[in-house]
Amino acid sequence: MTIERPAVPNPDGGPLRVRLDLSYDGAPFAGWATQPGLVTVQGTLETGLAVLFRRPVRVTVAGRTDAGVHARGQVVHFDATAGEWAALARSTDLPPAEAFRRRLRGVLNRELTVPLKEAGLSRRAVEAMAGAIEVHRASLAPEGFDARFSALWRRYSYRIADRQQDWDPLQRSITLWHKTELDEAAMNEAASGVLGVQDFLSFCKPRERATTIRELQEFTFTRAPDGILEARLKADAFCHNMVRSLIGGALLVGTGERRPGWLAERMFARVRDSKSKLAPPHPLVLEEVKYPEEAELRARAETTRALRE
Repeated sequence: MTIERPAVPNPDGGPLRVRLDLSYDGAPFAGWATQPGLVTVQGTLETGLAVLFRRPVRVTVAGRTDAGVHARGQVVHFDATAGEWAALARSTDLPPAEAFRRRLRGVLNRELTVPLKEAGLSRRAVEAMAGAIEVHRASLAPEGFDARFSALWRRYSYRIADRQQDWDPLQRSITLWHKTELDEAAMNEAASGVLGVQDFLSFCKPRERATTIRELQEFTFTRAPDGILEARLKADAFCHNMVRSLIGGALLVGTGERRPGWLAERMFARVRDSKSKLAPPHPLVLEEVKYPEEAELRARAETTRALRE
């Protein structure tokens, strides 16, 4: 059973909305969204929840991630009854939220191994993936909270090592090794040209009946003390492939293959074709999702839902 109406914490037995703050290594997964026959973050999480609640549980996520993309600050919600929530803390002195978090964490570490073994992975490979999903916090959400529609913005990072002396084998799973040095100033000039409320159709894989208009609030490239070039992107929301496509375009500018103004020209053309290049997924991390104050959660969700739908 999935409870669709807005959740209001209610000690009399009404639906409770539970917020989960989690992180995950995207490498073992075929993306966030559940797909038949594939190991996904959503599928694994919902399997773990179904074990605890003994019924199907559907989660709503702040931002879907592609195959191979990681998350450090992902947020999801699901709904449960007050009785279900209280039952999870039985036989323990822990508060219900912490008791639930610990039980879910334990189930996830077990459930993750099942589909991987069925897929034919070796025992050693399966054991190496234990802990790929980590639940950092579970809490009862305030009235009106929606993990997806209440969010004010999402922030991503992307690491690029464009000098061979900075190619660290220990960081290769989360860093793009670029064979030529990039022009950081040109990339920042290009990035500044696509900021604001824009139609990002040229940089998105459109979903049916969904808008490609987004507000890109931040897009910068900064050289860290260790020599790594780190991209930061923040927007009210990102459509499918948008971050990787924007970074892919900026990389073409950084190598000198395109002028800095080319990124904005592509955006205003509003066409998606072979000129749009996707950067590899493995250096991309969803870092943070920001929400308004409690009193503004419901209004934010209603406004965003109307815009998106």
